[in-house]
Amino acid sequence: MRMGRRKMHHKVLHKNRNLLSRLSEPERTAWRGRADLATVFWGYGVLATSALIVLHAAALMLRQAAFQEVLIVTSALYTGWILVAIWCCSSQAHPFWETLARWLTVAWALNSGFVLAFLQIELLVRALGR
Repeated sequence: MRMGRRKMHHKVLHKNRNLLSRLSEPERTAWRGRADLATVFWGYGVLATSALIVLHAAALMLRQAAFQEVLIVTSALYTGWILVAIWCCSSQAHPFWETLARWLTVAWALNSGFVLAFLQIELLVRALGR
C-alpha cells in the first residue's frame, strides 16, 4: 500500500514537471538564444517590462511598500533574464539588428539598474522616515 502511494506521488510530480517544462519552453528557448529577436525584444522585453512598470506605478500611488519591494526584486530578476535572452537571440539576427539590439541592451541594463536602485532608496527612506 505504501509503495503504491509513493509511485502515485511520483507520477503526479512527473506530470507537473512535464507541464511546467512545456509551459516554460518559449522562455527557455529565448534564454538559449534560439528565439526570434523581435518577439523576445518587443514581447518579452518591452510589453512585459511595461506591465511591471504599470504595476509599480499603481503600487506607488497606493503606497503599497511591501508590493513595491516585491516588484523591485521581480523587476531586477526579470531584467537580468530578458537582457541575457535579447543578447543571445541577437546573434541570429542581421548584423545591423544584432548591433542595435546589443547597444540597446547595454542602455537598458544601465537605465534599469539606476531606476531600480533609486526606487529602492526611496522605499528605504520612506520606511526609515516613519
